Amino acid sequence: MTDISKDLAALRIPQEDRGGRRTPVLLIVVVLVVLGGVAAGGWYWNTQMQAVAVKTAAATLKAGGPAAAGAVLNASGYVVARRRATVSSKVTGKVLDVLIEEGQPVKEGQILAHLDDTQPRASLELAEAQLASSRKAAAEDQARLSQAEITLGRRQQLLKEGVVGKAELDEAQSNVDSLKARIAYTTQQIGVAESQVHLQKTNLTDMVVRAPFGGVVISKDAQPGEMISPVSAGGGFTRTGIGTIVDMSSLEVEVDVNETYINRVSNGMKVEAVLDAYQDWKIPAHVITTIPTADRAKATVKVRIAFDGLDPRILPDMGVKVSFLREEPPASGATAPAAPSVLMPKAAIRSADGKSIVFVLKGDRVERRAVSVGLENGDQVEVLSGVVPGERVVVDGPATLKDGDKVTIGRTQFRYTVRD
Repeated sequence: MTDISKDLAALRIPQEDRGGRRTPVLLIVVVLVVLGGVAAGGWYWNTQMQAVAVKTAAATLKAGGPAAAGAVLNASGYVVARRRATVSSKVTGKVLDVLIEEGQPVKEGQILAHLDDTQPRASLELAEAQLASSRKAAAEDQARLSQAEITLGRRQQLLKEGVVGKAELDEAQSNVDSLKARIAYTTQQIGVAESQVHLQKTNLTDMVVRAPFGGVVISKDAQPGEMISPVSAGGGFTRTGIGTIVDMSSLEVEVDVNETYINRVSNGMKVEAVLDAYQDWKIPAHVITTIPTADRAKATVKVRIAFDGLDPRILPDMGVKVSFLREEPPASGATAPAAPSVLMPKAAIRSADGKSIVFVLKGDRVERRAVSVGLENGDQVEVLSGVVPGERVVVDGPATLKDGDKVTIGRTQFRYTVRD
């Protein structure tokens, strides 16, 4: 046991030889690491975790200047025809022939198609035969009445001479009265027969389909051998129309104007229209009227616009853009050049205290600015002041966004361009 105790005592390290100076150094390193982590976490929280995620778009210089000199409002719509009809028959029948083709001009009353008239024609012949029979019967009764009146006259004379009695005179008088009543009935029957003939002639006329007004055929909807009916008969084997006719002299424009700007539109106001198919052709027009109702789903009001002059290139359902012009041109004379206007998405415009504002990106923060808004064009809006081309504006961000807020840009950024 004594040897073992000595060996263990020999292995013991003295306190002064254990390197006690290393413990403070390790503690300082650990403390520095912890402080560095806390500082990094705080920096990340302040710079990243508290930043608001937004999406931005670039404000672009408006290309080509205004759509029209003196324009106060822009809108888009379609060419429509006030007189447009799908022509059908009054009765159900089988089509014998169709005399129109797409693009063919037609006149009012022109025959477009014939229906099978076998049954109406037979009914007309029967009605005419009944009318003829009634007239012959009336003629026969008239002849008998003439003979009865002669007989009555003779018996009246014989009664005065005392040759015949009162009974023979009464019999002759009764015969005359009976024939007169019969003739009255036959005359009425003739009137009924004439009405029947007129009805059958009308039915026969209905077998011919005519143009209700002059125009151009834009569709041919039926073929010979098909059934046609003025009302839908169910299924896919009965047509409801021969074709569609458009009166090209009734073409006009219908546009939807945002109800916020409808106060800029007045009846008779001059308009400049540009068809999507002919973008270099500016067509003079004017406002007919503003339809007195609004679309609550789109918050728009429909406006009717008439062309000052029609042209064969103007076709129904064409897309058109219009510019509503000022009532009076601006005074002539030298004026300072207008500041360049920019275009940006309408989503960037917000309302605060009755003013239009936007949030402009400045580094990692946003700056609130008041702007002056001009004309709208689709999903873009013209900004006359407050933003310069190239600056990025917030188009998608929280409603609580305020001036000076720190933001981060989402992955999806929008850039709107303008086509000339």
